[in-house]
Amino acid sequence: MLMKRKDSRIYLSTKTYGHEQGLSCAFRQPLATHSHCSLIHGYSLSFKFTFGCKELDQRNWVVDFGGLKDLKKWLQDTFDHTLAVDVSDVQLKKFQQLEKDGLCKLKILDGVGCEKFAQHAFDFSDKLIKQKSDRRCWVEQVEVREHGGNSAIIQRNN
Repeated sequence: MLMKRKDSRIYLSTKTYGHEQGLSCAFRQPLATHSHCSLIHGYSLSFKFTFGCKELDQRNWVVDFGGLKDLKKWLQDTFDHTLAVDVSDVQLKKFQQLEKDGLCKLKILDGVGCEKFAQHAFDFSDKLIKQKSDRRCWVEQVEVREHGGNSAIIQRNN
């Protein structure tokens, strides 16, 4: 008796929003008291999304890159000329006053830094892609680059 083996292969495609996009975000890591990362600093962040699916759509695509406008808008709203501050930062009130005074576009996040930015981008994009593809696709991983030397990656753990 022949048993048909289930195909475990997946298709992957990537979308990158590079440093040239100008996603210039300033932030600090308040718990890094031993380093200069506790100071406000910033980067023009780069994001690389890897999408996965088991079956291509009718056009033989994993995702429709033209349909990622909501993802690009979220990236711009969250990281374009913003000051990202951890919700538990002891200086939060000062940062809120800076925003009130018109000196920054404040984004209060549950965690800041390259790894947390990757997680936030993963969570947003995975929900978006699953919704847009009727759960046919998912996000496999997100890589965030501060510059050519530093990046953080978050991957799906199935």
